[in-house]
Formats: sequence, C-alpha cells, structure tokens
Amino acid sequence: MTTDASPAIPNRRTFLSLSTAAAAMATAGVALTASPAAAAEPGWPDGPGRPIADQPPDAELRALLREIDEDRIEANVRRLVSFGTRHTLSAQDDPDRGIGAARDWILAEMTRYAAASGGRMTAELQSYIQEPASRIPAPTRITNVVATLRGSAAPDRVYVVSGHYDSRVTDVMNATADAPGADDDASGVAVVMELARVMAKRRPEATIVFTAVAGEEQGLYGSRYQAKQYRSAGADVQAMFTNDIVGSSTADDGTRDPRSVRLFAEGVPTAETPDEASTRRAVGGENDSPARQLARFVSSVADNRATGMHVRVIYRRDRYLRGGDHIGYLEQRYPAARFTEPNENFDHQHRDVRVEGGKQFGDLPEFCDFPYIARVAKVNAAALWSLARAPGTPKNVRVLTRRLTNDTDLAWDRGPEPDLAGYEIVWRETSSPDWTHVIPVGDVTGVRIDLSKDNAFFGVRAVDRDGHRSPVAFPVPG
Repeated sequence: MTTDASPAIPNRRTFLSLSTAAAAMATAGVALTASPAAAAEPGWPDGPGRPIADQPPDAELRALLREIDEDRIEANVRRLVSFGTRHTLSAQDDPDRGIGAARDWILAEMTRYAAASGGRMTAELQSYIQEPASRIPAPTRITNVVATLRGSAAPDRVYVVSGHYDSRVTDVMNATADAPGADDDASGVAVVMELARVMAKRRPEATIVFTAVAGEEQGLYGSRYQAKQYRSAGADVQAMFTNDIVGSSTADDGTRDPRSVRLFAEGVPTAETPDEASTRRAVGGENDSPARQLARFVSSVADNRATGMHVRVIYRRDRYLRGGDHIGYLEQRYPAARFTEPNENFDHQHRDVRVEGGKQFGDLPEFCDFPYIARVAKVNAAALWSLARAPGTPKNVRVLTRRLTNDTDLAWDRGPEPDLAGYEIVWRETSSPDWTHVIPVGDVTGVRIDLSKDNAFFGVRAVDRDGHRSPVAFPVPG
C-alpha cells in the first residue's frame, strides 16, 4: 500500500493509506493518518520510521541550567548538618537542634523562594500523627515541607521531586547522637531546594512540587503519607523523582565517577494487580512499566553536554533489598524513580561520627562533592522542566485486537493541551532495551502500522508545536 506522498516500496513495511485504513477500521471509531516510511534500518524486524534521537535542550532550559548554583547547594547542605541531628524522633520544638529546627528552616527558605514567584508558588507544611509502628515507638508527628509551583496551562498535571531531610546514625532508634546526614540526605534536599529557587521565577505549563519529606529512615513514612494524599485527592501525578544519597562521586575504594548518576526504575509494577500480571505475561511488557518509560525519558532529555552527566538507568526498583521514598508513590500507581550517586561509601552513611583506626567515619559534609551535587541538580532540572513544558503522557493507549492480522492497530485519547501538535509512534524489537524507531503520525487518535505486534513493542508519545515530547505510554490490549 502507498500514500499519495510516497512511491511504492517493494516490501510491506509501510503505513496503510488513510482511505484504505479508514474503511478497514471504521468499526473501531479511530481516525487514521498516513505518512511516508523512511528507509528501514538493518535488523529484524524491518519496519517503518526513522531512528529515534534524543531531545536537545532548548534555549530556555539551557538558561535555567546555568542558574543552578553550586555554592548555594553547599551552603544548604552545611546548614542542614548544623542542626546536629535530624532524626525523625528528635526534638520538634528546639529552635536550634533536631528535626523541628530543620523543618522550620526549610519552610522559611521555600517561602522565601515562593515570594519571587508572583503568587505561582506556595510553601506549606504537611503533617500527620504516625501511630506506633516499626521504628516508631510512640505517636509521632511527621511533617513534610511542600512547595508547589502551579502550572500555567495544565495545572492539574503534577510532577514531584523530593529528598528526605531526616537523618540517622548506626542505631536507627538513636534520636540524640549527632547525625549530620550530609550525603544521606541533605544532598537530596539541597537539590530540591535549589530547583525550587531557580524554577520559582518561571512559568511551567504543568505543576511542579518540590518536597522535603521526613520519616524516611524510620520506614518511608512521610513520602507514603504524601503519596496517599495525592491518590485520595485524585491527583494526576505523572512522574515522581526522589534524590537520595546524591552527594558524592567517590566510591569506598577511592575511585571516582563524577559524571554519572544512577536512576533506579522498576520493571514489573509494584502495584500490579493479578489481572494486569496475567495480561503482561500474555503480551510482554516486563521492561515497559511507567517507571521504565520515565527513566527512558530522563535519559533522552538529561544525558547531554548541558548537564555534563551520564544517566545510568538501573533496571531495578532500588538498590539490592533496599528502598527509598519513590516506593510510596509506586504503591499508589504513580510513575516514580530514584536518583542515587554511582557508588556509595558506607563509611559515610548510617554511621556514628567517630575516628577509628585513623579513619573518619560519619556522614559529614567534607565527604561531599558539591560540583557533583550541582550536576545532579541539573539532571533533575532537565527532566522536570522538559516534563512540565511538554504535553502529558498519552492516556488510554491500546493495541486494538479485534482483527487477527500481521499489522498493528493503535488507539489513544487526545490530550487537552492547547499547543498539542500531534503524536508519534515509537517501536523496537522485543530484545532491545530502549526505543529505536519513531514514526510521526500527526494529530490523530489512532493509526495502523504494517508491522506485527507479535514481533515488536510499540508506544505512543505526544508532541507540542515547539517539539517538546512526552514520555512514552505503553499500550494495553483493547
């Protein structure tokens, strides 16, 4: 089959024409488009489209990245360390020491950033009483600091970035000893605060939430509460990142990797239902969770010269048998992933501050790499700003299965964005870890591709008039 715009091609890896496809799919109620197929790349299966490319940062994003200030990040890490301990069970009413003093300082700084936003950003405390539970021996107030920068065009679409401001030493129940927590996790909180400061003066299309959460070391309490609140409110959280232990580029053996950050992203979804698991086993998709699509998006917009960083996507929910604040969001069916330094040094994490055998132990700021933290902040900024400037991830994406054929019918709902330009189909062979081909299909809600769904994986992403692209949505049978 050919379109009016393209000559005949001697193989069947082309789009069906609009007129032919429209007749064939009338019963599906789906609009179709036709597009010339580029020459296929070598490999199997052979199919339409062109090789996929990363999205380069535009002038606005490059300007934003230049404003990220390493000195401010260092000052914020050192200020958090100055509170002595930020243990969740430490003092909440001491103005100088403990988690309450840290909480109040973070709120004051976020409020100051919000003052420069022209009313678009608000800062507040989100508190609840955690009843006795694991590592919580008595009812305890747990408080998250939340700064919300409301979107200008799609305010109901939300992206969250977090770090946890509580800290600990060797004994997780020791709430009085000095627990500086410079890397774990003043570094992540400093990233979040710097992003809030820089972005407060700008106008994202979607809403961005900058949050410092508590209770992480005791069991992810603050973030789990926060995610449940968003779910109860029906919030459309389309991505969440936690920055936890992003302060050092030096491993325990002294080797350095100052230009890499790990991004942990689960495969099989944490909150997958039995029916969803059955479908996944039938059609594949173990490598195509919303978290994996989010990680691929981050690589495409933040692994470049503008950030100076390589994003190493790790195909795992978190480090081996460990966890972080993104898990509470995954439990609520929100796409979420974790940023962490490339190699941890456990002498400076969860350790009592001491000198033993001539070696300094403890999570102290002298073991942080502040230029590295600033580059991690740039990776986060590139990801968040690209998400908040692009259309939302397509919804209700399906592979239509009414016809038993060697081609693939895809359908989806049109997004509400006023600057939406259209959609692109991406595909790859089933053994490929990332999307390899892209097919622009225009402003339609369905298309037929002359490539078998048996042999390839497909996805759909939205594009605006400025070329900003959404994360990919992986289809389900429909």
